[in-house]
Amino acid sequence: MNKGSQKKGIPAWRRPFDALLSSRPVSAVLRHVMPALDKPLMRLSGGRFSSTRSMGLPTLLLTTTGRKTGEPRAAPLLYLRHGDDLALIGTSFGNTSHPAWYLNLMANPRATVLLDDKSFEVTAREASPEERPVLWQQATQVYGGFEKYLKRVGDREVPILVLSRLDSN
Repeated sequence: MNKGSQKKGIPAWRRPFDALLSSRPVSAVLRHVMPALDKPLMRLSGGRFSSTRSMGLPTLLLTTTGRKTGEPRAAPLLYLRHGDDLALIGTSFGNTSHPAWYLNLMANPRATVLLDDKSFEVTAREASPEERPVLWQQATQVYGGFEKYLKRVGDREVPILVLSRLDSN
């Protein structure tokens, strides 16, 4: 993928922020600070506001069931639209281990999403081999930091999950 296509969807004003946010020292801090800040902000605003959303990044609040505790675990995450579904990229800020939300979804694929003042149930699945490159390209057009994270994850394959809304009927 050439660099021009990666930057195409990212507004010019945000590119320096993406570079700063995805730098190793800043992302190490943000990994702990942003969830602590964004979880209450998103709950209070019904999912309409978060620090990442204020920078033009699409953000949802995902609540999974803890695989060890059975307790609800909330995580503010960047997301992509994928037809009627949503997709999540498990870079974990470039860490070499999978994010907890991913491990929780692998143990129990049902979760709740809070997005745009709506809460709904979803089920998660791994993106198919055909979907992965399409979703990865889309992700890098939404947030330039994903490419930097990919270089830091080591040998692990970055999970890409698709969330399908469950009917309430």
